[in-house]
Amino acid sequence: MKYIADLHIHSKYSRATAKNLDLEHIYHSAQVKGITLVGTGDFTHPAWIQEIETKLEPAEPGLFALKDEIARQIDADVPPLCKGPVRFILQAEISNIYKKDARVRKNHNLIYLPDLDTAKKFNARLDAIGNIKSDGRPILGLDARNLLEIMLETSGQGFFIPAHIWTPWFSMFGSKSGFDTIEECFGDLSSHIFACETGLSSDPPMNWRVKNLDRVRLVSNSDAHSPGFLGRNASVFDTDLAFDAVRRALETHDLTAYKGTLDMYPHQGKYHYDGHRKCGVCLNPDETAALGGICPECGKPLTLGVLYRVRELADRPEGFRPENRHPHSYVVPLADILSQIFGVGPNTKKVNTHYDKAVNALGPELAILTQLSPESIERAGVPLLARAIQKMRAGDIHIDPGYDGEYGKVNIFTREEKEHILGEKSLFTGPLTRKKAKKPAGAQLCRKKPQSKDAVLPSPEKKETAASVAPAHILPEHILDELNPEQDRAVKSESRAVVIQAGPGTGKTRTLTARIAWLLRENRAAPENILALTFTNKAAGELSGRIESFIPQGGGLVTADTFHGFCLKMLKRYSDFKRGLMEDDLRFEMLGLAVKAVTGEKKVPKKTVSKLDAWISRQKQQLKEPGDESSGDAADRTPQTAAVKILIRSGPRCTKPMTGCFKNAAWQILKI
Repeated sequence: MKYIADLHIHSKYSRATAKNLDLEHIYHSAQVKGITLVGTGDFTHPAWIQEIETKLEPAEPGLFALKDEIARQIDADVPPLCKGPVRFILQAEISNIYKKDARVRKNHNLIYLPDLDTAKKFNARLDAIGNIKSDGRPILGLDARNLLEIMLETSGQGFFIPAHIWTPWFSMFGSKSGFDTIEECFGDLSSHIFACETGLSSDPPMNWRVKNLDRVRLVSNSDAHSPGFLGRNASVFDTDLAFDAVRRALETHDLTAYKGTLDMYPHQGKYHYDGHRKCGVCLNPDETAALGGICPECGKPLTLGVLYRVRELADRPEGFRPENRHPHSYVVPLADILSQIFGVGPNTKKVNTHYDKAVNALGPELAILTQLSPESIERAGVPLLARAIQKMRAGDIHIDPGYDGEYGKVNIFTREEKEHILGEKSLFTGPLTRKKAKKPAGAQLCRKKPQSKDAVLPSPEKKETAASVAPAHILPEHILDELNPEQDRAVKSESRAVVIQAGPGTGKTRTLTARIAWLLRENRAAPENILALTFTNKAAGELSGRIESFIPQGGGLVTADTFHGFCLKMLKRYSDFKRGLMEDDLRFEMLGLAVKAVTGEKKVPKKTVSKLDAWISRQKQQLKEPGDESSGDAADRTPQTAAVKILIRSGPRCTKPMTGCFKNAAWQILKI
């Protein structure tokens, strides 16, 4: 079977990882991402291996599944199209820091073992060497070659993969403390290294330039420190789900079993370029070489990135492709794509909302990024998503490269591209002129009271045929031109009610205006029966201007206003509540008079009146009535409010405690 695997992650017991990086969240995230096989991470940590033993159970040979009673609870929250099997493989990362050939070496290595008993024996060997309890990724003063030897002695089935082999600080080829060849690192045991992890800052073509890597399989994994990062890099297999099958696929050069990698663009990795994060200096290798590897800001040695180090060790030109190499595809995490589309951070509520919308409608993230057609992606209703993924697949994007621990920043669309794709050209061929509507013969000047929702957006069965509707030939034909497909669908919808979700700059005002034009041109409503409400005076004025511009006869009868403005007009026109409508100055004056009346004070500080006004507003927001308990109002218990209450002293007309006087005054105002 063909499946996606992420064979390098961490647990909540590793340094700088999310607190929710537990087996339950890993299981949930794996399904949402579309990952079938995932590493457990950190099996060397005593508390974590205990959780593994408690929550997982043996499944296929050498693999584990979440216990049924736990899985059932989590499956209830997994989108239906994302549900699928998830298997775990015992995996841990070890940080080796040691001295070799007169240099301090620091490299990280991945261990994979087939069963818990073997893992416990391996842990016991490490526990005798160093502290494996302090971190999920323990730091051992142990030569990487000797770590490999311990693994081989513990299990002939296990396998060993050097982790993120190019990162500067902790890797086999790292510029700060690494080696130049696999043989230098592992010596006589080098033949047991049959796979290497490329890391986030390199991709297969970069690695193909180094002849020393020809004999090993290149794998990609996420090195996830939180569930959301699962699958940002991954590997694809076409094998049985079994520990030995995974090992064989990596050990042999059979491309029918190992299908290659899914990689972030290496520029997005946090060590791709050279630089100093604190100095804000990011340089490509040529610029670094010209500076002699010295930071132009602080004068200290630069952190040399992955691209620089690859060029140092490369014995082939850029673009070289060896024979019998696996394929690879580039992906940009869906959250990063949505972040670009909406112009907000990848961890914001807006991105999370649209992420959930996409996976609920389309299925797992990695399938969306790599398999689904643009037409299918459009069905999710996420603006620009299909186009963004097309650009990602074509490599038609720009990335500000990562450097010295700073991730690269993806730029999929320029502002001009967004405007062009969304159809943000002006709806009108020339500037709008604000015209005053002429009174049609026999028409009344007053506008009618708004009617029901059915009257505002009538169904086809209830077409309005009022004589005041402008004839179709009076409406300019271009009003409905230049709409994008989503806008056109909203404008011409036959539904009784239409709800449109749209972000900033997506043409909401234009779409609303075009909808009104369509209703009038198709004789679906009379202008006096159309009510267009918006939030700001500017938008309301723009609506009015556009409507009056394209409906010279009767445009003035369409009501376009803000929510607050419309409601105020209705209150003044149809309600006896006029005495309750007042400007701020009058309201504050009445509050002051009420406090004086209750307390007997001759002068009330403005600050007291302001605090009282805010308190009343809170009571109204909570739909409280005079006499209701207000103990739940947290603001009443703050020192600032207490200080305000003390200002209202007991006067000749007040026999209650100070707090009582304050609230008595407040409720009197509420009764007005």
